[in-house]
Amino acid sequence: MLIDTHCHLDFADFDSERDELVTRAHQAGVKQMVTISTRVRKLETLLALTERYPSVFCSVGTHPNNAGDELDVTADELVKLAESHEKIVAIGEAGLDYFYDTQKPEDQKTGLIRHIEAARRTGLPLVIHSRSADEDMADILTTETGKGAFPFILHCFSSGQALADTGVALGGYVSFSGIVTFPKSEGLREIAKTVPMDRLLVETDAPYLAPKRWRGKRNEPSYVVNTAEVLAEVKGVSYAEMAEITTENAFRCFSKMPRLA
Repeated sequence: MLIDTHCHLDFADFDSERDELVTRAHQAGVKQMVTISTRVRKLETLLALTERYPSVFCSVGTHPNNAGDELDVTADELVKLAESHEKIVAIGEAGLDYFYDTQKPEDQKTGLIRHIEAARRTGLPLVIHSRSADEDMADILTTETGKGAFPFILHCFSSGQALADTGVALGGYVSFSGIVTFPKSEGLREIAKTVPMDRLLVETDAPYLAPKRWRGKRNEPSYVVNTAEVLAEVKGVSYAEMAEITTENAFRCFSKMPRLA
């Protein structure tokens, strides 16, 4: 089996066939999925999906590109919400995005540090979004870990070797999306080779970033199979081994998520 550790099933892209795409995921061997929060104020929508689909779990948090809209969300509130429902298994996604100039860096940093505190207090993994912000992200992770360790995932990894190394050294996981399958992603595949087997995760980030086999199409959880296939080639193991490795890693990382299959 596989676990899609990061998708956005609440997005309107899936409104016309959400039941069907969950069924396709199961048929492809993707037995569990984590749909990731981008706005705390829309948590009820995510929870409704987790209640509709037993195999779907969720997080709670504010995406960095929405940071300025939810500066009123405190670490205390994140902790309270995370502990309020059994299907909330992660904090985030939060982080830094300097590629899109839509939010002030200081607002993004404020939100990120609050999410880190919530992850530290709950023991739930923080799903980290980092784009064009490697140095600041590494500095914050290093400084905050010095105040007390917290579990985290560098999601949809497309950053440099230094951030991957920092993340692993601090105890984090590195999650690869369809980007690792793209023909021009040789550098990213080289980074994947260096990530220890026990820190690897796979994801879709659906509806975005469909892997090579479905490039140009809307992404969906079943497509994580192609990402796992390519990652297996990169690491020199069979697809079955990669599926087992990333699934076991996912259950260790998302420790609140039960094993359904």
